[in-house]
Amino acid sequence: MICIAVLCFFASCSSTRYYVVRHAEKAAPTGNMTSDVPLSEAGSSRALALRDSLGGHAINTLWSSNTIRTRSTLQPYSTQSGIPIRVYSNDSLDHYISRWKSARGNLLIAGHSNTVDNIVNALLGQSTLTDLPDSQYGDLFVVHRKKGLFKTRIWLERKRFGK
Repeated sequence: MICIAVLCFFASCSSTRYYVVRHAEKAAPTGNMTSDVPLSEAGSSRALALRDSLGGHAINTLWSSNTIRTRSTLQPYSTQSGIPIRVYSNDSLDHYISRWKSARGNLLIAGHSNTVDNIVNALLGQSTLTDLPDSQYGDLFVVHRKKGLFKTRIWLERKRFGK
């Protein structure tokens, strides 16, 4: 009976980390290029730096908006880890955030200067961030969610990656 109680206790306690990043530096649009531009050389270097900075973390799922620059930001990590990149729609962000909140394991999510704050704030359950400046790259927002038997603790850690 005590074993069952101990197992129930540990089953009710879990920890999830959400690593949320803005895509790396994008190339300047040229000619007939749409707004869906690839990464610049600096952006490709930053994507490698993201891979290297998260190498020791147990990330189970990768999520990206459906643009070349967000998918390319996660591609080095995906290639190294063998974890495929799943695509979410910015139009259905609330649906995906709800899905992410109930996910098991750690997630890496790539967004944009005007969506990273929405994702982080929704995962935190409070408004902490505002839109990122268009020229700001290299922020890694880590939302920690630790479920205990009686209480869930949620907090934000802000880091940097790349040069």
